[in-house]
Amino acid sequence: LITDTHFGARNDNLVFHQHFLKFYRNVFFPYLLKNKIEDVIHLGDLVDKRKNVSFTILNSMRKDFITPLFDNLITIHFIVGNHDSYYRNTNSINAINELYGDNPFVNIYDKTETVDFDGLEICLVPWICNENYEETFDHLEKTKSQVLMGHLEVNGFTMHRGVKCYHGFDGKDFQKFDQVFSGHFHYKSDDNHIYYLGTPYEMNWSDEDTERGFHIYDTETRDLEFIRNPYRMHYKLEYRESDH
Repeated sequence: LITDTHFGARNDNLVFHQHFLKFYRNVFFPYLLKNKIEDVIHLGDLVDKRKNVSFTILNSMRKDFITPLFDNLITIHFIVGNHDSYYRNTNSINAINELYGDNPFVNIYDKTETVDFDGLEICLVPWICNENYEETFDHLEKTKSQVLMGHLEVNGFTMHRGVKCYHGFDGKDFQKFDQVFSGHFHYKSDDNHIYYLGTPYEMNWSDEDTERGFHIYDTETRDLEFIRNPYRMHYKLEYRESDH
């Protein structure tokens, strides 16, 4: 499970992009290959900007993220996030569909769908907007899945360190599920029911010295394992002037 990769973050800043690539090249893909992972679920916000992506970022995203998945026969399941969608009231036009919609190893979920993974049904929920609101909650009511993965905005959780969300859905809206995993908020946190997985790497100063990485979800035991990204982007240096 990986989420909020935000390719093109910080206005396509290449210094930050190189920091992101260290994670993929030295942490993410080595782990996937060593442990023979066959499915990756991306919980939304593949790209950073809703309206455009630079050709430089697109080139690197293809070579350093998409192609290694294809080359190693790893299927990627993309849940559409709010940053992936061009419009705010619909997910129908989104970057993932336009870039990779015809690829055999890419599954894209711009509507809520329950999918079987190794015999475990998981309900995949994209960004909930005006267009899909009724359809989404109708599906949530009818699905027999006990696990939900999505790109949700839930009231009361920390968005960034020190900044809580005071709007969005009530956690009780998803109480029928035993486990809920979500992208959207960049700070890794949970209440033992809803788990915000956090970004795989630091993107701004609020991320300084916080846990970043990705997760492994065991479909048999339903255990969640955190794989930490050891690379940091921000450091605070404290200087104390001597009395002498």
